[in-house]
Formats: sequence, structure tokens, C-alpha cells
Amino acid sequence: MANLFRRFGLLTVVTVIGLIFVGGFVRASGSGMGCPDWPKCFGLWIPPTSVEQLPINYAEIYGEKLKGEIIFNPTKTWIEYINRLFGVLTGIFIIISVFFSFKAYFKTKPIIFYLSFSAFVLVLFEGWLGAKVVSSELHPSMVTVHMLLSIIILGLLLFAVLFSFQQKGHLKGLKKNRELSFLVGIGILLTCGQIIFGTQIREGIDIAQKTLGETGREQWIDHVIGKVWFHSGLGFSILLIQSILFIKIKNNFNRFARLVSLNTLIAVLLIIFSGLVLTFAGFPALIQPFHLTLSVIIISLQFVSLFLFNTKNN
Repeated sequence: MANLFRRFGLLTVVTVIGLIFVGGFVRASGSGMGCPDWPKCFGLWIPPTSVEQLPINYAEIYGEKLKGEIIFNPTKTWIEYINRLFGVLTGIFIIISVFFSFKAYFKTKPIIFYLSFSAFVLVLFEGWLGAKVVSSELHPSMVTVHMLLSIIILGLLLFAVLFSFQQKGHLKGLKKNRELSFLVGIGILLTCGQIIFGTQIREGIDIAQKTLGETGREQWIDHVIGKVWFHSGLGFSILLIQSILFIKIKNNFNRFARLVSLNTLIAVLLIIFSGLVLTFAGFPALIQPFHLTLSVIIISLQFVSLFLFNTKNN
């Protein structure tokens, strides 16, 4: 049971990151209202593929939520629907993980079960919040809360999996380090701030897109340039902290801790590069979900580091 939990736990973590990537793709492609109702899509359990499958008066029924975009776009509809399917798949994996955590650890290491169960409860809340995001017609604050809740779920799952590996004895040679824990904690706060500002930039880009249209793509960034520079400043601050951590870790911790630190540093460099591409290349839609996913990967690795530097396991 313990091995099954570790496998499903890791699979669930990957699925959550995948869900965030798909969610970012939904936002970048403008597919957030591809299904204007919840939980069905245009009143159907299986989304339509052509306008002939919709009610004749669908424009009247959903016109207000679609904000005038009443020409049916099956691509956007299915992008949003795949996002919902990923959410359901994530929920199923978490249910399985909770079951295995209960069977394997409730008596020996109950914190693993409690963390897994907490993630499951928050996933249910996330599903409800997703419906509210749709009903609010993608209100920016709702989108931000939705994103931050995903990060909390990811952190709970990661800690549950890491505790299970600790229980197995796979994290030997670690020692607590308050200095490094403090630096990682600052890094996590900065990364959360970067993600929040990223959603605000995305809101500004949406407004610029409506105002200027696709032909003015290169001018979109001018509408949020102040937030972009602050966002970039947070990115370089994270790079500085992660560089210090990498230098301090490489000679004082085991191979796994060094590998986590190195990968975090690489991810930070990649997100800065992708941010520069977004800024100077007219905000290309395909780069946006990768930029978002990199931020989630960074904070996931930071969570792992936080666990390692607060663990003593000889």
C-alpha cells in the first residue's frame, strides 16, 4: 500500500501541474467561456462539435455570458472541456491517494493521511470555485484565488509524498537548517507574489486585446508595462535567492537536495527567459502557459526544499 501511495501521490502531483498548464492554455487561447455553463457545456454532457448541435436560440440563452462572442467556436469549447476533464481526473487520483494513505499510514504516520485528505477537501472546494469562476465570467480576483488554491493543493500533496519517502528511509543524510529554510520561505513568498502579479498582467492584456485587437498585439504590453517591470524584478529577486541557496547547498547537503536546488535554479532562468520573450515578442499565446507552468514547477521545487531543510533524518 505504501508503494502504491507513493506512485499515485507522484502521479497526482504531475496531474495537478498538468491541470495548471491546461488552465493556462485555456486562458491564453481565450477559451475560458468556451463552455458558458457548469457542469454541462451548452446544456450537454458531451460538448457540441458543430453549431447544428446547439439550440436554435443558443445566442439568446448564452449571449450575455459569452459577451457578444456568439459565433460558436468548437475549438475553444473543447479546450475548456478538456480542462474540466483534467480537473475530474485530478480529483479521481486524489481520492485514490487518500485511500492508499489511509490504508498505509493512518496508524504509523497519520500526517500523510491528513495531508492527503486535506488536499482532497480543497479539490472539492476548487471544483465549486471553478463553477463560480465561470458564473463570475472570469472575474480576475476569482481567477487569482482559483490559482492560489491550486498551489496550496500541490503543496499538501508534495508534503504527503515527501513524508512517505522519509518514512521509507529514502531521505537519509538530511539535517535541519534554519537559514536555508528562511531563504526558501522568502523565495516561496516572492514566487507567490510573482504568480499573483502575473494574473494581474494577464487581466491587463485581456483589456488591451479587446481595445486594440489582434493587429495591435505588439502594443498590448504597453498597457501593463509598470506591472511587467515589477513582475520582472520579483523574478530576478528569486534568481538571486536561488543562486545563494545553490551555492550554500552544493557542498553541505546530499545529492537529492543539490539536484532539487539545481533544477530550481534552471527553472528560474527559464521563466526569466520566457518572460523576456513574452515582453518583447508581442505576448505570443503559446509561451503563456509554459511561463505559468514554470512558475508552478519552481514553487513545487521550493516546497520540496522547504521540507528537506526542515527534516532531520540520519
